[in-house]
Amino acid sequence: MEKWEETVISDTTFDFHSYSDYSLPKPENLDGCEENLDQICSSSGQPVKKRRLTQKNLFQLWGLENTNHGRIDLHHQLGRRRSTSFNINHKTGKSETATSLASRKDQRLCPFYKRIPGTPFTVDAFCYGPVKGCSVYFLSHFHADHYIGLTKGWSHGPIYCTNLTARLLRICLNVSPSFICPMELGTEYSLKGIKVTMLDANHCPGAALIHFRLPNGQCYLHTGDFRASKMMQSYPLLASQRINILYLDTTYCNPKYRFPSKEDVLEFVVGVTRRYLSNQPKTIVVVGAYSIGKEHVYFAISKALGVKIYANASRRRILRSFGWAGISENLSTKGKDTPLHILPISSLRFEVLQRYLASQHGQYTDMLAFRPTGWTYSENIGENLNLIKPATKGNITIYGVPYSEHSNFTELQEFVQFLRPEKIIPTVNVGKAVNRAKMQSYFQQWLKA
Repeated sequence: MEKWEETVISDTTFDFHSYSDYSLPKPENLDGCEENLDQICSSSGQPVKKRRLTQKNLFQLWGLENTNHGRIDLHHQLGRRRSTSFNINHKTGKSETATSLASRKDQRLCPFYKRIPGTPFTVDAFCYGPVKGCSVYFLSHFHADHYIGLTKGWSHGPIYCTNLTARLLRICLNVSPSFICPMELGTEYSLKGIKVTMLDANHCPGAALIHFRLPNGQCYLHTGDFRASKMMQSYPLLASQRINILYLDTTYCNPKYRFPSKEDVLEFVVGVTRRYLSNQPKTIVVVGAYSIGKEHVYFAISKALGVKIYANASRRRILRSFGWAGISENLSTKGKDTPLHILPISSLRFEVLQRYLASQHGQYTDMLAFRPTGWTYSENIGENLNLIKPATKGNITIYGVPYSEHSNFTELQEFVQFLRPEKIIPTVNVGKAVNRAKMQSYFQQWLKA
């Protein structure tokens, strides 16, 4: 997610906010959406490496029945030469080109771990066209690797999501309101005879854990993307009902990722900012962020320093849609009115930041930037954030800080040991057999303890 390709910047004009700031998945978790991801990434010069993903061993490993009996290759083959010959569809009597036949044959299949067994539901499965047997589509949160495939032309079925995510679908993607079904957090709904409840996922704004209770008493929990916390152990639904299948966000399911709490990282960021401004008052502070996510980093700086937040019009519109108290009053429409600026996290490169500093017309002499993501974490630093060594070039300093909105390894362990589910199905980094085997060994160890 942080290995961005170099981008050639024009010497004449440059939009500092034009960099892509989608929250893209790791390459192992493309889930057959390569074509759509290529469209997103190629537009910003940031290609995603394609991988093949096979389900055969996943079914065996996780104790589920493989109804497709064999290998399912989710890699959508692109760029093949196709014949222009015609065939007759004997059911319709209409002619079809070989191209249309090939397209129908090669339609991407929805991975089993995006389907909720015993229901007509899928979660974050929008890039597969109309999914056979699915009449209800759930969206866990508004990050591109989860909503990819959703456009204003979506018509395959109703989309259930939180109220905040519903607003983002409308203002960012122009999805028709007739297909958007907002759900209140903590409220139980009955859909197709199945009880469904969304719970706060402690991820980006609007993100939800989705709890399903079937008529036969089976309970499934899909975490989407989340950061596990002690607070979740107080959710009555999780504390009172056994989870039969847990669909787990395993982004950092590796013992080398034991990054500090969000609160500790925020305290560190505020402390560094105070010191820099004390030494050099004419310092501009830049925080890299996704379109949705990392808000607490720049809001913590804003609150501690008593300054407003400058962001472009698009980001301000998104932030106002959150409905948070006092948010509009904390936003500035003019960069010269505040030293705290928000840029896409992908633009935190020295050559880009140098141009941004120069664009401030001498108002600032130095720049302090923060790249908040768990991928900056190092085992050598552990929880001692004061050991972080920033990158400095001239009058620009960039701090990579391990602020993550995904669970670290220890938090995943505690969450699993709290729930003690019958089965755990990882949803991230499942493309390699070695990764799947390692994660299953961790799960077994946790549940034996």
